[in-house]
This record gives sequence, structure tokens and C-alpha cells, in this order.
Amino acid sequence: MAEAERIIGTPDTPDATGNGRERPDEAAATGASGADEPAAAGRPRGKRRIAVLFAVATFAYALDLISKMIVVAKLEHHPPIEIIGDWLKFEAIRNAGAAFGFGEAFTVIFTMIATAVIVVIARLARKLYSLPWAIALGLLLGGALGNLTDRIFRAPGVFEGAVVDFIAPKYFAVFNLADSAIVCGGVLIVLLSFKGLDPDGTVHKD
Repeated sequence: MAEAERIIGTPDTPDATGNGRERPDEAAATGASGADEPAAAGRPRGKRRIAVLFAVATFAYALDLISKMIVVAKLEHHPPIEIIGDWLKFEAIRNAGAAFGFGEAFTVIFTMIATAVIVVIARLARKLYSLPWAIALGLLLGGALGNLTDRIFRAPGVFEGAVVDFIAPKYFAVFNLADSAIVCGGVLIVLLSFKGLDPDGTVHKD
């Protein structure tokens, strides 16, 4: 938690330009309207980024939830549906492990990790000023919520529920849309980190 807070920083304090970091929108606003306006303008921008985060999370979560409901109702206990021959099928699988079927003996631990991820994202959202980071964190949040819902409400019990997976590529583990959202969010975070863009909108100048 502390490390994540350190990375995010505190957008409302004027430390962004003191150590090789600059928030592009603040630099532009300072040049045009003086030093006092960016702090006031930053709050609405921050709220918009938070709105994007939760909109993306809600969309990813709803898509995952609806897809799993359809799979359980129409595909479970039925033969797989071939989408692209043997290369891609829809096949209902109950997975007690993590994403892509790994670690089936640690269901409770994965539930705790998913819960921690959700808490961290929600806590850091108030310091979010970057649109790409809002999208990335929204994907992570929606995916984590999707699989956590299965952990809580599906058999065999609370916090030990098996996740519904159904996307089955050839020579690869079966997964679901929540797993896809988590992976896409993680890849986007890696790319943003390589570009030097921080969640608070500052850019590293190396």
C-alpha cells in the first residue's frame, strides 16, 4: 500500500516539477494562465479520470458477469461449441485456481489477493490524473471484481467458489473475460511505465 501511494504521489501538492517530473496539462495551464489555476483546474480533471476508471470497470464487470450467466445457462453440461474449428472453442469449465487455471490449491489466497487489489485501486483512485492509467486500472478493477464474484457466490462455498471459464484456445488454458481484462490492464500498465507516465499525470524526464 505504502509503495503504491509513493508511486502515485499527491497531485495537489506542488512537487511535480522539483525532481524531473512534469504534468503536461499543468505545464500548459501555467504558461497560459498563471500559477494558481492548475490546482483549481486539476480537481475536475481528476474527477473525470475517476469517472472513466469506474465506467471501464463497470463495463468490464458487466460483460464478464453476463457472459458467465449465459455460459452456465446454455453451455454447462453440453458439448463445446467450435468457433474456429479446433483452434477456438467455447467450453464451460469450473476453475478453482487463479487466472488460466493455475494454483487450484490456493483458492482462498487468490480471493484475498483479488480483494486487496480492489481496495488498493479504490484507495488510489482519488489521486488519479492520467486517462490511460484510468483505463488500465478500470480493466484491472472490473476483472478482479468479476472473478471475486465467482469466488464469493459460486460452489463449493464462500471465498472458495470456482470461477467460470469458457474461452478455450487450442494449446492454451481455458479463461474468461475477467482474465482478459486483467491481462490487458496489466500490459497497458507495463507500457505506460516504460513510457515514463505516472498515474498522477506526471512524466519522467530521464
